[in-house]
Amino acid sequence: MEYLNTIDFARQLDASDPVKKYRERFYFPQHDGKNVIYFCGNSLGLQPKSVKDYINIELEDWAKYGVEGHFQARNPWFSYHEMFLQPVAKLVGALPTEVALMNSLTTNLHLLMVSFYRPTEKRFKIICEDDVFPSDSYALTSQIKFHGFNPDEALIRLKPRNGEYCLRTDDIIKEIYKHGDNLALVLLGGVNYYTGQAMEMEPITFATHLTGALAGFDLAHATGNLKLSLHNWKVDFACWCTYKYLNSGPGGVAGIFVHEKFANDPTLPRFAGWWGNDPSTRFQMSKDFVPANGASGWQVSNAPVLAMAAHKASLDIFHEVTMDSLSYKSKRLTGYLEFIIEEINKKYSPNNKLITIITPKEEAQRGCQLSLIISNNGKELHKQLTEKGVIADWREPNVIRLAPVPLYNSYEDVFTFGKIMKELIMTN
Repeated sequence: MEYLNTIDFARQLDASDPVKKYRERFYFPQHDGKNVIYFCGNSLGLQPKSVKDYINIELEDWAKYGVEGHFQARNPWFSYHEMFLQPVAKLVGALPTEVALMNSLTTNLHLLMVSFYRPTEKRFKIICEDDVFPSDSYALTSQIKFHGFNPDEALIRLKPRNGEYCLRTDDIIKEIYKHGDNLALVLLGGVNYYTGQAMEMEPITFATHLTGALAGFDLAHATGNLKLSLHNWKVDFACWCTYKYLNSGPGGVAGIFVHEKFANDPTLPRFAGWWGNDPSTRFQMSKDFVPANGASGWQVSNAPVLAMAAHKASLDIFHEVTMDSLSYKSKRLTGYLEFIIEEINKKYSPNNKLITIITPKEEAQRGCQLSLIISNNGKELHKQLTEKGVIADWREPNVIRLAPVPLYNSYEDVFTFGKIMKELIMTN
C-alpha cells in the first residue's frame, strides 16, 4: 500500500476501517484533557469499559449467595473456567481441551517445565534467545540448577549475526540440529519482547521434533497480537499472560496450552493440585490425584473469578472482532507507523542514522510492535514523548518500543505521533 504523511490520508484510512468502532469500548488515559496516544499495549493493555460490569456481576453474586455461588451464581464458580475454553482455544489455534486459564505467566512456565523439561545425562540442554525476557531467563536457569546441571553448559543462548538485531530462522534451526543429541527443550518467545521479532514457530517446532526434543513458547507478546495455530503447528506446550494485548488488567490470569498428544499421558510428572483433578470426583476428597482431561489437568487452584471476569470482558470483544480482522489492520497500521518513522529519519536525521528500526520489515516476522534504537539521547526523547502525551515504552539500554494496537489505536494516532516526533527531533 502507498502511504501518505497527511492528516487527511490518516482520517481516510480510519473512515474505512471496520475495526474503528472498538476504540470507543476502551478507556484512554488523559493528557491535557485529551486521549493520550497509547502505544504501550505490549506492556499493559487498556481497560475495556465493560470490565466493571463483568466484575460487578460476580461481586453481586458473592454478596447474595456466599459460598453457594459456586453452584448458584449466574456464572457458577465451580465451572467458571470452562466457559473460557472455546474462545481461548480459538484465539491461539487450539482445541478446547488443549487450553486452560490459571495462575500467572512465570508460575505456569515453571509448572509446565515440571512435565516438559526432564533432563537426562545425555539430553539436558535448553535453547532460548540471548535477549529472552529476564523472567524467562530466571525460570530456565533455576530449573536447570534444580535438576543438578550447570546453566553455563545447559542453556544455549542464541545471538543474532554480527551487525544484525534479530535471529534468522535458518540459524535457529542450524543450532537446534547442532545440539540435537543433547537437546531436551527449545523455549523461545513467540514474539521477542525487545526486538518485536515474531518467531516462525512451525518450522522451529518441526526441526526440534526431528532431534527428539520438545518445543515450547512463551506467547506473552504473541497472544492477541498474532494469528496463531498451535495445534496444527504441533507445538508441545505454551504459556502466556493476558494483561498485554488481551487487555485483562495488571497481573491478570494467565493461560497455558498443552498439545492433545499429552492429554492423558500418565507418565508425565506434574505438580498436582485440587482443581487439576477430574471434576467428576473433585469433591469426593480422595487422597489420589486423577487428572482432568487435557490442559485442565495442569490446573492447581480454583479459578480466580474476579480476575477471570475482567479477562472475559476482553475475550468477548475479541470474539466479535476476530483475529483475522485484527491481523489485517495490524499489518496496515504498523506499516503506516514504519513509513512515518522512516520519512522522519530521511528528512531530519543526518545520514539517516538517528533512528534504527530493529524489528523485521517482513510482515510475517512481526506483529504490531516496532522497536527503535535512537542514536542520540534516546531516553530523553522517550521522556519528552511522554510529556507530549505519547505513552510508549523504554527498554534498557537504548530501545523505544511502540505498539500501535489495532483494537483501539487509529491511523490518526500514528500521524499525530509522527508530527510530535518530528517536532521533538527538530528542537533537540
